[in-house]
Amino acid sequence: MTDVHPPLNYRASASVTNHQASTGLPAEVVGCLKNARFLHLATCNALYPHVSLMNYTYLASSPYSSHPTIIMTTNPSSKKTFNLVGNPHVSLLVHDWVSHRPPTTTSTSTGRSTSPQPQGAGSSSLASLLQNLNSSALSSISTTINGEARLLEPDTAEEAYYKRVHLENNTFGEQARDEAPSGDGGAVGGRDDGGRGCFIEGEEVRVVAVKVRDGRIADWKGSVRDWSVVEAGEAGEAGEAVEAVEAHVSNGT
Repeated sequence: MTDVHPPLNYRASASVTNHQASTGLPAEVVGCLKNARFLHLATCNALYPHVSLMNYTYLASSPYSSHPTIIMTTNPSSKKTFNLVGNPHVSLLVHDWVSHRPPTTTSTSTGRSTSPQPQGAGSSSLASLLQNLNSSALSSISTTINGEARLLEPDTAEEAYYKRVHLENNTFGEQARDEAPSGDGGAVGGRDDGGRGCFIEGEEVRVVAVKVRDGRIADWKGSVRDWSVVEAGEAGEAGEAVEAVEAHVSNGT
C-alpha cells in the first residue's frame, strides 16, 4: 500500500544542490511563471528585508535583452523602490500551489481559520475536490529566483516597451478584477481595473526590470535543485556557474 504520508526529504541544502546551468530557465520555472498570477518580491536595505506581492511579466528575451527578464512596476515613493535604489539585489518567490487553506481534521487552539467554504460545497464531492486542490498531484514546486533589479529611465523607448507588454500581460476579466488583493505593492489598486490603473499605467509609476541570475526549485517533499543562467557560449562552463552560486549562498545573497 502506498504511504499517504511519505517522509520529507531533509537532505542538507545549505550549499549548491543538484545544480544545472543553461542559457534559459528550467522548464518547471517557466511553467510557474506562466501560470501564477502574482509573485513575492523581496528587497533589502540596511539589513532590513521587505516583501511585496507583485503583478509581473516574464520575458524569455526582448528587443532590449537576450537574457530572461521579469518586469514589474512600483510606486516611486514605496519602500521597495527605496530599497532598490540602495540595493539592486532581489529575490523572488513564485509557486504553483493553490493558496486555499483546506479544513483541518481536528480542532486547533491556534485560532487559524480555513478559507470560506464555497456555497453548496457541503455535500458535493466535486466541490470538495476543487476545495482541496492544494495536493501533491496538482501542486508540485516553488522556486526562488535571484537577480539584479534595474529601475528603467522614465520616458525612454525601453520603458515604454516594457510598460506596454506588462499592461497587456496583466489585463484580466471581471472575475480577476473582483479577486484583486489589497495592500502595499504592485498587485493592488482599484477594483475597477485590478490595480493596473494605479500600478502599471500611472504616469509616475517606475518600471523595474529584473535580470534573472539563478535560483532554487523546491518540491512539496523538501527536495531542492539549484539552477543558474549563463550567457550563450558559456553553458558548458558549469563549474564557474556553480562557484558563483556557492558564493551567493555562502554570502547570504
